[in-house]
Amino acid sequence: MSKLQGNAAEDRACRYLEEQGLRLLCRNYHSRRGELDIVMQDGNTVVCIEVKYRKQTRFGRAVEFVTAKKLQRIKAAFEFYLLDNGLNSASTPLRIDVIAIDGQSLEWLKNVG
Repeated sequence: MSKLQGNAAEDRACRYLEEQGLRLLCRNYHSRRGELDIVMQDGNTVVCIEVKYRKQTRFGRAVEFVTAKKLQRIKAAFEFYLLDNGLNSASTPLRIDVIAIDGQSLEWLKNVG
Protein backbone atom coordinates (compact mmCIF):
# COMPACT_ATOMS: atom_id res chain seq x y z
CA MET A 1 0.00 0.00 0.00
CA SER A 2 1.32 3.42 -0.87
CA LYS A 3 1.71 6.26 1.60
CA LEU A 4 -0.95 8.11 -0.40
CA GLN A 5 -3.46 5.26 0.06
CA GLY A 6 -2.60 5.05 3.77
CA ASN A 7 -3.13 8.78 4.23
CA ALA A 8 -6.45 8.62 2.36
CA ALA A 9 -7.60 5.74 4.58
CA GLU A 10 -6.59 7.70 7.71
CA ASP A 11 -8.38 10.80 6.38
CA ARG A 12 -11.54 8.76 5.83
CA ALA A 13 -11.28 7.19 9.30
CA CYS A 14 -10.82 10.64 10.90
CA ARG A 15 -13.83 12.08 9.11
CA TYR A 16 -15.96 9.10 10.08
CA LEU A 17 -14.94 9.24 13.75
CA GLU A 18 -15.45 13.00 13.94
CA GLU A 19 -18.96 12.43 12.55
CA GLN A 20 -19.47 9.99 15.46
CA GLY A 21 -18.53 12.74 17.93
CA LEU A 22 -14.86 12.00 18.60
CA ARG A 23 -12.31 14.84 18.68
CA LEU A 24 -8.91 14.56 16.98
CA LEU A 25 -5.91 14.90 19.30
CA CYS A 26 -3.04 13.65 17.14
CA ARG A 27 -2.19 11.86 13.89
CA ASN A 28 0.90 9.79 13.10
CA TYR A 29 2.48 9.98 16.55
CA HIS A 30 5.99 8.50 16.50
CA SER A 31 7.97 7.12 19.43
CA ARG A 32 10.88 4.73 19.70
CA ARG A 33 8.32 1.99 20.45
CA GLY A 34 6.22 2.54 17.34
CA GLU A 35 3.66 4.73 15.62
CA LEU A 36 0.05 5.52 16.42
CA ASP A 37 -2.14 6.27 13.40
CA ILE A 38 -4.73 8.43 15.16
CA VAL A 39 -5.39 9.52 18.74
CA MET A 40 -8.83 10.94 19.53
CA GLN A 41 -10.97 11.83 22.49
CA ASP A 42 -14.34 10.12 22.99
CA GLY A 43 -15.98 11.91 25.92
CA ASN A 44 -13.38 11.62 28.69
CA THR A 45 -11.70 8.57 27.08
CA VAL A 46 -8.45 8.87 25.12
CA VAL A 47 -8.70 6.51 22.16
CA CYS A 48 -5.86 5.18 20.03
CA ILE A 49 -7.13 4.17 16.59
CA GLU A 50 -5.26 1.76 14.34
CA VAL A 51 -6.33 2.13 10.71
CA LYS A 52 -6.05 -0.89 8.43
CA TYR A 53 -6.88 -0.65 4.74
CA ARG A 54 -7.14 -3.32 2.06
CA LYS A 55 -8.16 -2.50 -1.48
CA GLN A 56 -9.28 -6.12 -1.95
CA THR A 57 -9.98 -8.97 0.45
CA ARG A 58 -8.40 -11.66 -1.72
CA PHE A 59 -5.51 -12.04 0.77
CA GLY A 60 -7.55 -11.38 3.88
CA ARG A 61 -9.73 -8.71 5.44
CA ALA A 62 -8.13 -5.59 6.89
CA VAL A 63 -9.04 -6.49 10.47
CA GLU A 64 -7.10 -9.77 10.15
CA PHE A 65 -3.86 -7.76 9.92
CA VAL A 66 -4.21 -6.44 13.48
CA THR A 67 -2.27 -9.17 15.26
CA ALA A 68 -1.53 -9.66 18.96
CA LYS A 69 2.06 -8.56 18.28
CA LYS A 70 0.81 -5.40 16.54
CA LEU A 71 -1.47 -4.65 19.51
CA GLN A 72 1.52 -5.00 21.87
CA ARG A 73 3.45 -2.40 19.83
CA ILE A 74 0.42 -0.09 19.79
CA LYS A 75 0.07 -0.36 23.59
CA ALA A 76 3.77 0.44 24.08
CA ALA A 77 3.60 3.46 21.77
CA PHE A 78 0.35 4.55 23.47
CA GLU A 79 2.15 4.60 26.85
CA PHE A 80 4.79 6.94 25.36
CA TYR A 81 2.03 9.18 23.94
CA LEU A 82 0.43 9.42 27.37
CA LEU A 83 3.75 10.29 29.03
CA ASP A 84 4.55 12.89 26.35
CA ASN A 85 1.17 14.51 26.95
CA GLY A 86 1.21 14.46 30.75
CA LEU A 87 -1.53 11.85 31.02
CA ASN A 88 -1.56 9.07 33.60
CA SER A 89 -2.81 5.70 32.35
CA ALA A 90 -4.03 4.86 35.88
CA SER A 91 -6.37 7.87 36.03
CA THR A 92 -7.19 8.40 32.33
CA PRO A 93 -9.83 6.21 30.65
CA LEU A 94 -8.13 4.59 27.64
CA ARG A 95 -9.24 2.50 24.69
CA ILE A 96 -7.71 1.00 21.56
CA ASP A 97 -9.98 0.82 18.51
CA VAL A 98 -9.49 -0.38 14.96
CA ILE A 99 -10.94 1.11 11.81
CA ALA A 100 -10.84 -1.62 9.16
CA ILE A 101 -11.45 -0.49 5.60
CA ASP A 102 -11.97 -3.13 2.93
CA GLY A 103 -12.47 -1.37 -0.40
CA GLN A 104 -15.41 0.95 0.31
CA SER A 105 -16.57 -0.88 3.45
CA LEU A 106 -15.61 0.67 6.81
CA GLU A 107 -15.87 -1.21 10.11
CA TRP A 108 -15.22 0.34 13.56
CA LEU A 109 -14.14 -2.14 16.22
CA LYS A 110 -14.06 -0.65 19.70
CA ASN A 111 -11.86 -1.67 22.62
CA VAL A 112 -9.81 -4.34 20.83
CA GLY A 113 -6.78 -4.07 23.09
